[in-house]
Amino acid sequence: MRLYNTLARQKQEFTPIHENKVNMYVCGITAYDLCHIGHARSSVVFDVLYRYLRHKGFDVTFIRNFTDIDDKIIKRANEVGKEAGEIAEKFIGEFYVDMDRLSVNRADIEPKCTEHIPEMIALTQHLIETDHAYATPSGDVYFRVRSFEDYGKLSGRNVDELESGARIAPGEEKQDPLDFALWKGAKPGEPSWESPWGQGRPGWHLECSAMSEKYAPLPLDIHGGGQDLSFPHHENEIAQSEAATGKPFAKYWVHNGFVQINSEKMSKSLGNFFTIRDILDKFLPETLRYFLLTMHYRSPLDFSFEALEEAEKGIKRIYSALAQADVELAKTQWKKSPFPEELVTELDEIEKHWVEAMEDDMNTAGALGHVFSAIRLTGRIVEDKNLRKSEGGRDMLLRIMDDMKTWGAVLGIFECQPEDFLVELRDNRAVRSDIDPVRVQKLLGARKEARANKDFEKSDAIRDELMAMKVEVKDTPQGATWDVL
Repeated sequence: MRLYNTLARQKQEFTPIHENKVNMYVCGITAYDLCHIGHARSSVVFDVLYRYLRHKGFDVTFIRNFTDIDDKIIKRANEVGKEAGEIAEKFIGEFYVDMDRLSVNRADIEPKCTEHIPEMIALTQHLIETDHAYATPSGDVYFRVRSFEDYGKLSGRNVDELESGARIAPGEEKQDPLDFALWKGAKPGEPSWESPWGQGRPGWHLECSAMSEKYAPLPLDIHGGGQDLSFPHHENEIAQSEAATGKPFAKYWVHNGFVQINSEKMSKSLGNFFTIRDILDKFLPETLRYFLLTMHYRSPLDFSFEALEEAEKGIKRIYSALAQADVELAKTQWKKSPFPEELVTELDEIEKHWVEAMEDDMNTAGALGHVFSAIRLTGRIVEDKNLRKSEGGRDMLLRIMDDMKTWGAVLGIFECQPEDFLVELRDNRAVRSDIDPVRVQKLLGARKEARANKDFEKSDAIRDELMAMKVEVKDTPQGATWDVL
């Protein structure tokens, strides 16, 4: 398996530091608002990496933190007249609601900042003692960026370039414009904790260094997060952790790309900001998860509702083929007949290429392409009378269905019963098109009664009424079914 390592700026073979054991730390949310589609992408990306590493047989410890004290949380608390801790707990709960709907696994360890203040104070004290940090008269503590020679190695920036745009704001007690806060002295009305430098609270960058080191020996195998975190957050984590321990902080740095909205940066000021709830009000969670996997995780992802509709067509096609296969596999009459060896070879190649795609920097887009190759093969078997009635055809369908279970478990999709999903998808599309599924069922019942009474004029009129509603009716041996045109 190869992963793109931001630190090395290239794909590298993934070999864990300790055989068969992987420690992975991913930066979690700052809990002050509902999660948006960018959070959805990052969470799904690292969920798939977690699933795939476990699929490969690694013993994975997945750590994902919650920042539950921060300027943004305090600002939100002040706006609504509540305590910062109450705001954080509320939005951590909302995070779980969203991620559960997207089938994102809980991390093995989910530390909160406020539960690890002693570890952060200890790390800060050590950095002061080794002259990598200094306290100010007002109770702030800053990290000396120039004391860490490798600063900028993750983001590719150098200190001279950073210095040209750096300034010390009025009231700051930094010794150098590049220095960043490890500990912030308390301000009136803000949450604070006792420390050797007086009442205060930790800086954002300090949190992850202290919490990751507590739960996993350094260096970590994988440290991940969104591309926007590579600088300054991850750069500062490296500086303070490596200055304190003298060890590499992480072997592989993995970052997912940005989400754009109709080719523009997502922004509340532009009116193109979408929370996960906004999207799931219109589309099924599995459709959104599938869409997030249709582009390589490091590439920018351009979100639009039109693109989501295309993703919906793709996942519908897959589930429809699986439903067809289920119907064929439910039949018990199979004939002994030779099965074309070239089709067996074709499936061998599809399975091989799926693995190759996932091994090549977790290329889920490529892996989904091979899923469709298997779906096309399913269609050819089902549509060929001789193939679908042969024992070889049955064995091939069973094998494809097993593949879909395996691939679906890694990708976190295709795990519903096909017929159930297709009904749920149909009803979701109906509501989006202002079609009342209950009214459709009543009309279908009336049409069935009319046909039973041989009142074909009324039956045809009801069909026409349904067509005018953009409802397509299909008559099958099992009865009439319907879908949204």
